[in-house]
Amino acid sequence: MNDKQNLTTGNIPKKLIAFALPLLAANLLQSFYSLADMLVVGRIVGETGLAAISNASMISFIINSVCIGITMGGTVLAAQYKGANDEHGQLETIGTLFTAAFIAAVLVTAAGLAAYRPLFGMLHVPAPAMEDACGYMKIICYGTVFVFGYNAVCSILKGLGDSKSPLYFVAVATVINIVLDLLLVGPFGMGTEGAACATIFSQGISFVISVFHLKRTDFVFDFQLSHFAVKTDKLAAILKIGLPTAAQMVVVNLSYLLITGMLNQFGVSVAAASGVGLKINTFAGMPCWAIGQAVTAMAGQNIGAGDTIRVRKTTSTGLCLNLFITLVMVLLVQIFGKQLILLFTPASPEVLAEGIVYLRICCGVNSLVYAAMYTFDSFAIGTGAATIALFNALLDAVIVRLPVSWLLAFPLGLGYPGIYIGQALSPLLPAAAGLIYFKSK
Repeated sequence: MNDKQNLTTGNIPKKLIAFALPLLAANLLQSFYSLADMLVVGRIVGETGLAAISNASMISFIINSVCIGITMGGTVLAAQYKGANDEHGQLETIGTLFTAAFIAAVLVTAAGLAAYRPLFGMLHVPAPAMEDACGYMKIICYGTVFVFGYNAVCSILKGLGDSKSPLYFVAVATVINIVLDLLLVGPFGMGTEGAACATIFSQGISFVISVFHLKRTDFVFDFQLSHFAVKTDKLAAILKIGLPTAAQMVVVNLSYLLITGMLNQFGVSVAAASGVGLKINTFAGMPCWAIGQAVTAMAGQNIGAGDTIRVRKTTSTGLCLNLFITLVMVLLVQIFGKQLILLFTPASPEVLAEGIVYLRICCGVNSLVYAAMYTFDSFAIGTGAATIALFNALLDAVIVRLPVSWLLAFPLGLGYPGIYIGQALSPLLPAAAGLIYFKSK
């Protein structure tokens, strides 16, 4: 086993940070896909384009949730076989995951194409933004196979202890995406559809580069057609973790989709401002997500090696790191919130004012609670208990976020700030449940 990819030995904080840093960089670069879309569209198309992409992004997040959730099962299973030094198990896991990911991509593409327009209608997307949102979403749906393919490759690499290669793959794609955004939305005048084309083409490039890279290395899987067979025991193990993880992420993103529908009722400016605020909040949370992904991979390898003490130490270290880094990110957002919003929409004082309200409420102390929740969920997934993370997602989205947001905004008359307060309160219960589960294990 390559010592650099072996997460079962060595100093835990150093291993965790070294593994998380490339994941953070890759996550940041990958998020530039949608960030570049919003920046370019916001400046060229205006607030209707921003509102369109804000709504379309919610459905895109659900598609990505299914993809990342299912492939997460491959991460954990590959990590466990890596920890047990079982190369045959790794080989069968990879072949099964790639085949399952392709089938899932076809199904999700068909579902997305059939559902996006009715969903936009249910969400009360502002009329001026409706066609832009539909044009963007149609193209995104057709590129789903690239999203599944890329994430399947990266999930296996992370499970095997390699967090650097995905960074290289996505770096090239990010540059291509930004260049195409500037060309297609601007000089070519394609608007939001141009932004979607740039995103899909970039994701396709990222996937192709990842496959060619693996074929040129001594990767355990050599991409022979016969190796793509689905092994029922491996598929069952992947889905045991992947389906609850996907369901967890879908539940959370569906709640955000419904929250967006509530916010749409307050007009285009609020819809655009909440989309910008969510994007900034997403970037602030990325260090937390990277460390959480590292906790999942390290926990998986150490469960495979039978070292439960190291699993607990990894989780405790990840929790401390996440709380500290999240605190730093929250302070930066609170200090520079106005300047960050102006990057997206310099010409709209309404969006600026309403975006600052979003950041003041939704990127504060609640972010520290979210960091704890995400760390405990990552621990649960890494140990194979993905149903715990699903339970916490239901607490977060169904028990708190949606009913509290609706109650504060409409019956109690607080308006859209009430929706933001409901979102801020949502991680309290799942963080407490995650802590109880961690202590009980």
